Amino acid sequence: MIGVTGAATLRVFYPSISALNTTLVYLLEERGVVMGEVKDNDAYEEELLDYEEEDEKAPEAINGKPGSETVKKGYVGIHSSGFRDFLLKPELLRAIVDSGFEHPSEVQHECIPQAILGMDVICQAKSGMGKTAVFVLSTLQQIEPVAGQVAALVLCHTRELAYQICHEFERFSRYLPDLKVAVFYGGVNIRTHKELLKNECPHIVVGTPGRILGLARDKDLGLKNVRHFILDECDKMLESLDMRKDVQDIFKMTPHDKQVMMFSATLSKEIRPVCKKFMQDPMEIYVDDEAKLTLHGLVQHYIKLGEMEKNRKLNDLLDALDFNQVVIFVKSVSRAAELNKLLVECNFPSICIHSGMSQEERLTRYKGFKEGLKRILVATDLVGRGIDIERVNIVINYDMPDSADTYLHRVGRAGRFGTKGLAITFVSSASDSDVLNQVQERFEVDIKELPEQIDTSTYMPA
Repeated sequence: MIGVTGAATLRVFYPSISALNTTLVYLLEERGVVMGEVKDNDAYEEELLDYEEEDEKAPEAINGKPGSETVKKGYVGIHSSGFRDFLLKPELLRAIVDSGFEHPSEVQHECIPQAILGMDVICQAKSGMGKTAVFVLSTLQQIEPVAGQVAALVLCHTRELAYQICHEFERFSRYLPDLKVAVFYGGVNIRTHKELLKNECPHIVVGTPGRILGLARDKDLGLKNVRHFILDECDKMLESLDMRKDVQDIFKMTPHDKQVMMFSATLSKEIRPVCKKFMQDPMEIYVDDEAKLTLHGLVQHYIKLGEMEKNRKLNDLLDALDFNQVVIFVKSVSRAAELNKLLVECNFPSICIHSGMSQEERLTRYKGFKEGLKRILVATDLVGRGIDIERVNIVINYDMPDSADTYLHRVGRAGRFGTKGLAITFVSSASDSDVLNQVQERFEVDIKELPEQIDTSTYMPA
């Protein structure tokens, strides 16, 4: 279960979806929201089935567009509600259907009803459970675009994650033609961004703190109309003092009266008070037990071996295992480049991404892997957080991560949104064993040595 604290006005236990709806309608009317727009949802009643009544027909009827190969599988948790119960705009519901989402995940079920009412939110939930959709849908639900005004600002710590979040906004706003989204990060000529802001000002801005702060200080990016301020992977951004200062400077340029939302898979007790300083009476959603952070459906194993044995073992694993796509994590830029070179020489369909590349090259490779042009990605921790590639079902820690948190984020690349996955970690030193023990103790998971034979059905989606 997820624990919810704070925000006493909504501390209600809803015995049914209809009770939740009644409360939401009342709150929306209190805020002066025009209910005629909500009634338009009736037009989609046939397209978005009532899952509580027609559970058996739902998956077949709602699998997105005919012939679509990139349909996301929904996660059927303890809640059997549909997205229609959130009273979202008809245009958003259509985009949700097109994307193949069926039921909200547990974190979406807890967060979205309050987030669309403009409440401040702190949310910690395990990787791959749809946190991005929470702030994307709730922001799109609330925004009424005004030409030349930035209404929402989303900050994240890497360029790849910024690009991905921008793509999610574009995906869910496809039926909102007047709404513009843009992404800004370093590595791109700043004049290009200044021209875009001058000629085609977006309503939603996604970006990394350094570039956003630069554009705002030069008065090219106006933040005085921002109504929604969002941090993704907030712990990563607020733990680093340099990045925290940039975030604070940007925050001060936005209006006092705005919605603030922060999300992460790992949120230490030390960083939570820092998050709250940006907020007013936030609704806090935490996984109530760290053991539950380990991923549902993810099979985890380790292999003890010497450093010199890693390449041979990796070669054997890639030959023996069935996989859609695999991500191999290493600890440095040079090791990523060398390992990728070795795999290519052995005729594996491999590609690598690391911080030593130009921004353009990194994004080109990331998009190519996401689209399935290559099946193996060798990477540093640059892609260890937040990156969502649906086909990845195996993660291999060629080098042990430096902490239990990093381990969790890495293995979260497999088994996204409740699907199956396999994580294999190479252990080659005493310090590697220490980190593995920390993982097992903290998340209360028993990671066993990789058996000689592993049942494909335990990690390959049916």
